[in-house]
Amino acid sequence: MFKTIKAALKVKEIRKKIFFTLMILAIYRLGSYIAVPGVNASAMNKISATGLVPLLDTVSGGGLSNYSIFSMGVSPFITAQIVVQLLQMDIVPRFVEWSKQGEVGRRKLNQVTRYLTIILGLIQSIGITAGFNALSGMGLVKKPSIQTFLIIGIILTGGTMLLTWLGEQITDKGLGNGVSMIIFAGIIARMPNGLYKLFNDQIASSNKSDLAKNIGFLVGVILVILIVTVFVTFVQQAVRKIPIQYTRRATSGGSESFLPLKVNVAGVIPVIFASSFIVTPQTIMMAFQASHGDENWFKVLSNIFNMQTTTGALLYTLLIILFTFFYAFVQVNPEKLAENLQKQGAYIPGVWPGNGTIKFVSGVLMRLSTVGSLFLGLIALLPLLASNIFGLPQSIGLGGTSLLIVIGVALESDRQLKGLLMKRKYVGFIR
Repeated sequence: MFKTIKAALKVKEIRKKIFFTLMILAIYRLGSYIAVPGVNASAMNKISATGLVPLLDTVSGGGLSNYSIFSMGVSPFITAQIVVQLLQMDIVPRFVEWSKQGEVGRRKLNQVTRYLTIILGLIQSIGITAGFNALSGMGLVKKPSIQTFLIIGIILTGGTMLLTWLGEQITDKGLGNGVSMIIFAGIIARMPNGLYKLFNDQIASSNKSDLAKNIGFLVGVILVILIVTVFVTFVQQAVRKIPIQYTRRATSGGSESFLPLKVNVAGVIPVIFASSFIVTPQTIMMAFQASHGDENWFKVLSNIFNMQTTTGALLYTLLIILFTFFYAFVQVNPEKLAENLQKQGAYIPGVWPGNGTIKFVSGVLMRLSTVGSLFLGLIALLPLLASNIFGLPQSIGLGGTSLLIVIGVALESDRQLKGLLMKRKYVGFIR
């Protein structure tokens, strides 16, 4: 990867893309420290142990702990994307029609996603502000009133929309998927603080004078991170090659090539989707914390949607599995694939074109998604189980999710850089 970066920096066009991406990420990191007016951000330090804070803080890159204009991160946008994509599955006929209209339809769907992001962002930001204000009991909001909560909600929603726009700029003019890159940058920025807190929690829970035990814990964590990183990288790079033959490319028998399908077809998107899906109910419930916090239904729902509990961890894993199957078929549409193969005069050996190809590809996707979903669920669940069952510090709870996102985005960026370098070589050869 370092060789790829070094080679990319020598090319002016690719260098511009890298520097543009870094500039946007620097703006994002700067905004993470601009506090929302009328808020006492120091009050967040005393409620940072609640289940929602670590998750939102990870996604927003520490923006929530500072209660900055980027406190919500891109969570509302991701939730809106999930809803719009679900509605395209033969639920809203107009959305289904738009999804088949190419670039024009995509723009219409993006517009709907933005409007939905504003609505969700406003609900979530007002809910979380009111909830944290009641939970802190020490004045998170300096002058609480309906008008104040509405103004703060508008500011936080504006921050989310600005982040979404910055992400789109990265996608269009920079390197990688913009939204994923923003989440990636937030996690990387939080990692040193997260590791420091992890070791501090370990030292606090053990005897400070037991130096050998604390050093052993440090070495053990580093080894586990390295092993998991190698395992995740191996699975993320694994590919199932489906042979393809083109009948029109040769006069005496077709020429053969391959259709590569990754073992984890959906990539890291299901993890981001599941995290966002968990955040939304928690955020809405924050608004009812003061009035219904002692009631049974509230406690049950809080337990279900809290990733620090066993129930919440299992729900989170189940959502990852479901979203993996869903997004795999979004990424690789068997019907469109079969149609494109027929148009190109290609076929899969031993498989009938048309419906036969659709059934075959769907079967392969189901098997790959089973492996991919179990892999993603296992990596996301292991740190949470280690925290809940083996008594490790809670700060390790989101380590699996963070690691999956970081490795997934890093690999995707590396692939895009290699693609740009390869494209330049071919263009230079043609010229």
